[in-house]
Amino acid sequence: MTVSADTINAAAGGSGEFGTHERNSISVRCRDQVEQSARAAELILHGIPSEEPGREGLRETPLRFAKAFRELTKGYSMSVEEEVGGAIFKEAEEKMVYMKDIPVYSLCEHHLLPFFGSVHIAYIPNPDVGIIGLSKFSRIVDVFAKRLQVQERLTTEIADAILKLLKPKGVAVIVQCRHMCMEMRGVCRQGTQTTTTDKRGVFCNPVVFRE
Repeated sequence: MTVSADTINAAAGGSGEFGTHERNSISVRCRDQVEQSARAAELILHGIPSEEPGREGLRETPLRFAKAFRELTKGYSMSVEEEVGGAIFKEAEEKMVYMKDIPVYSLCEHHLLPFFGSVHIAYIPNPDVGIIGLSKFSRIVDVFAKRLQVQERLTTEIADAILKLLKPKGVAVIVQCRHMCMEMRGVCRQGTQTTTTDKRGVFCNPVVFRE
């Protein structure tokens, strides 16, 4: 598959999502990865019996896939510290903070199929550290969700990050997701939801966790 430099740059972030300087640096840095992903997608298309990868509807699909896959796995180039920035505020609060139904979308590392659902996070602040801006919970979730994942590890990584960042008296993370590797293939059990939980600190006490 021969891919022009302009086309690779577009797939690497040149569609107006970034400024010119950033777009150029991203294109240079990601050129090889984008071309490799596009070639892999083309091989997959050639492996589908009776399909015609050269037809109009599929002609640009390898590059569209490369661009989408780069977006879906951008968590590898993100860090919790950068996403949170200075949004930790020195407030002497010790009451539980609970945010529910944070949307999450990720890719199962076993089949590269999506799993999606909601994340619920609760923590009891450490007054010596402070509280975090509420929008940062979603950013922390994305840092780990936009990687190849399993739900169990995703749950643990979110809890680990909050524990390291805020040193709270306790943190609890609940993730509830539907997995397309179970619904679209294999056992084909539509609507099945998987729940994973990670409890730290005071939330290890069943009474506190139930509250």
